[in-house]
Amino acid sequence: MTILAIHGGAGGDGEWRGLTSLDPERIHCMNHVLTSIGEALESGIIDALEAVTQAVETMEDEPLFNAGIGSVLDENGTVTMDASIMNGADGAAGSVVNVRRIRHPIRAANCILKQGWPVMLNSEAADEFAIRNGVEEVEPTWLVTELRTKQWNLWKEKNARPGATDEDDSVLDHDLEGMGTVGAVALDSEGNVAAATSTGGMTGKPNGRIGDTPIIGAGTWADEHIAVSCTGVGEAFIRTCGAHRLATTHNSGLGLDKACDDLLSAVEPIGGRGGVIAVTARGEVATPFQTMLMYRGVWKHGKITIGIGPNDVDLDSMD
Repeated sequence: MTILAIHGGAGGDGEWRGLTSLDPERIHCMNHVLTSIGEALESGIIDALEAVTQAVETMEDEPLFNAGIGSVLDENGTVTMDASIMNGADGAAGSVVNVRRIRHPIRAANCILKQGWPVMLNSEAADEFAIRNGVEEVEPTWLVTELRTKQWNLWKEKNARPGATDEDDSVLDHDLEGMGTVGAVALDSEGNVAAATSTGGMTGKPNGRIGDTPIIGAGTWADEHIAVSCTGVGEAFIRTCGAHRLATTHNSGLGLDKACDDLLSAVEPIGGRGGVIAVTARGEVATPFQTMLMYRGVWKHGKITIGIGPNDVDLDSMD
């Protein structure tokens, strides 16, 4: 049995208001990720660790997700990105924080994982390590898109709190307060699981701010039983050790759905509403969220399901 699940961020309050004009492109990206990487995972060409790496890399290449190119802009109007990855079989992990000059932060995190020590690298040192290890270097301005620039300008104009304009497609068409992390979890044919998460953070985030995404146990976790990737207000997931909390409660005997509910109930009172994806070595998968929407998709037994709002998207109607 093989499974690949992905997310592209969760956010928003109130009732679901339907797709924006930009959502079909996001759906197309998720469908491509699930089809191509799911099939490679099923065939045994790649294992769970490489599957989550490639899945997140592909989403980092989609300018409408908040990771890689298209990351949101910080208070200074620049892109700083975080990513982490973990392998369930041996607990190996890698993380980068505040990188600015690479195309694929998740591949940099993968390189750190494979090197074995240290687990986390920050800023310029992380960029330099990644480039030395073959991760594609880019100009920082290449990462900046028109959508994110307009969201930043709106944030600045409104003197809004960080993150308030992250998912506002209207600046080019939901007026949301959202978080746009991307992530993946996978189960391969050997029964191994892995998780990966990548983000540009929050529009207007203060210089030096670090969310949950690069923190092993907060935004990302994998052990021999379960893999987890979180999305939402990072500080709440840090304070609850969110990804690890979910794994611990599930491994202690709580069902996967209830373990996910326990995590989301823990972060909500401290401002951390969001979502999570998780897959177990037994072949269970869950993609719950407590916000208006979460971009999400699952590949299982060759069947693909994709959702944004409360219901799955009719993929046939998207052709």
